[in-house]
Amino acid sequence: MYNQKEEVIYVGKAKNLKKRVSSYFRTNVDSIKTKSLVKQICEMDVTVVHSEAEAFILENNYIKKYKPRYNVLLRDDKSYPFIFLSEHSHPRLSNHRGPKKLKGEYFGPYPSAWAVRESLRTMQRLFPIRQCEDSYYRARTRPCLQYQLQRCAGPCVEGLVTDEEYSQQVQYARLFLIGKNKQVIDSLVGKMEQASIDLRFEAAARYRDQIGALNKVQEQQWVSGNQQEMDVFGFAYRNGIASIQGLFIRDNKLLGSKSFYPKVPAQSSDAEVFQSFILQFYLAGNKIIPQQIVIPCELEEQAAIEALLTKEAGRKIQFYKGVRDEKRRYLDLANTNAETALESRQSHQKSVFARYVELEQILELEQPIQRMECFDISHTSGQQTVASCVVFNREGPYKTDYRRYNIEGITPGDDYAAMAQALARRYRDVKDLNKIPDILFIDGGKGQLAQAEAYFEDWKQDKKPMLIGVAKGSSRKAGLETLIMAGNHATIPMAGDCAALHLIQHIRDEAHRFAIAGHRQRRQKEKNTSKLQSIPGVGAKRRQSLLKYMGGLHGVLQASKGEIANVPGISEELADIIYEHIHN
Repeated sequence: MYNQKEEVIYVGKAKNLKKRVSSYFRTNVDSIKTKSLVKQICEMDVTVVHSEAEAFILENNYIKKYKPRYNVLLRDDKSYPFIFLSEHSHPRLSNHRGPKKLKGEYFGPYPSAWAVRESLRTMQRLFPIRQCEDSYYRARTRPCLQYQLQRCAGPCVEGLVTDEEYSQQVQYARLFLIGKNKQVIDSLVGKMEQASIDLRFEAAARYRDQIGALNKVQEQQWVSGNQQEMDVFGFAYRNGIASIQGLFIRDNKLLGSKSFYPKVPAQSSDAEVFQSFILQFYLAGNKIIPQQIVIPCELEEQAAIEALLTKEAGRKIQFYKGVRDEKRRYLDLANTNAETALESRQSHQKSVFARYVELEQILELEQPIQRMECFDISHTSGQQTVASCVVFNREGPYKTDYRRYNIEGITPGDDYAAMAQALARRYRDVKDLNKIPDILFIDGGKGQLAQAEAYFEDWKQDKKPMLIGVAKGSSRKAGLETLIMAGNHATIPMAGDCAALHLIQHIRDEAHRFAIAGHRQRRQKEKNTSKLQSIPGVGAKRRQSLLKYMGGLHGVLQASKGEIANVPGISEELADIIYEHIHN
């Protein structure tokens, strides 16, 4: 969840996303923390993973990276554990947590230390590889209890196992840990069935439990891995809509994901769309190009693009199709997210289209609505007044054409005059007919609507927008709005669950949000600006003298003309100007 400044303020996970997110926006929320969080949410994004354990680890990575205000931050250096296979002549299997300084292979991460211990116990039963400390291993002259239990091949004692046999067991363990475990599980299934035929049911039960444990071991997490730096792209393209999901791996962790929806010309091929995206994405000049880029399909000019990006980055850049092991799993994750994002986009478009169709029916329009705009005014007791204009097209908000206007030269608090000024500035020089809205919504009652009617009364263009006022009900609750038509000021009846009303509420709320954001920015800027900065003839040195001799800004505001004139460098004429500027 992001705030207005695009800062991450909360990271969460959910099995059922709809229920989890809806719980934050209930009418009655008891938690003060949740109320404060919801007030600041401006945007959310979602990453889909393949298991709950992956969700835990990705949440942990995001919290450590972004340090969100509304998450519990564990201020320690603990990390998720791994299974470690050392590079000794007789390699050792062990658990590992922390920096990967030891030479060897790391498998994981796993969601808990318990999961690693259980995995190592299972590995002991499957592969007789030592798990003892190096000091214990070097001191042995005869095999320990683990050898007697057939859980270690006894490489510490000469003659019990050959180096080749031990290396073979290590290789089996390595293959098992990277997911190539079909042979091992098939063998266990065969042993379980044979034990059942021989009526050795306790042994069959042990094999059954072992197979279950093996499946648990194989639930490795693929939001962290062994790739130091890599970008992975998933791709989905249907019905003229392309969805590209980027996963960005840095320092062995998935630290970010983002959905992209490039504008696609009709009849474009998959390869053409994806290749154009890759070139524009990396040649924008504001990104570090990683050494490895995993892509879902072959690029038509892959060698040339690799050479171009290599030259741009100043190091060797390679594309991979992600057909093996870790890269394949990351690519599967990216493709899953791309499909989910595409379905969400299509669902949203269908919903928006249905709302437009219903609004056209209610207003009895002959032509489909292509563009709508809405105006709103925001201020605090008439100060720092800002007007907003938001634009919707057939796909929803069209943020490129959003505009804000700082309103000056009116009586403070005069919303009618502010609306008149905003309309005049917005439509004064409109030459493109496509920029003139089909419907213009005015957030307010008949007074604000009258300003729009007066402005468009002498409208010279061939196309004239339909004017509709959106007045809040007496309780100011959603669903109780009154829609007022220009001219006869007749009201438009709409039920609270009407899809067309939801569309109007959406554009009205967006105009409200955009106006408030602009007003807050302007108000904050005003707070951070000294009143002395705008005085003509008073530069930095004279401001410094005034503050120094008057004991600060408060002293300057309380001083008389004579006291100001006594400040070195300030003449009586300039003292008059300063006094008049501050007080009038």
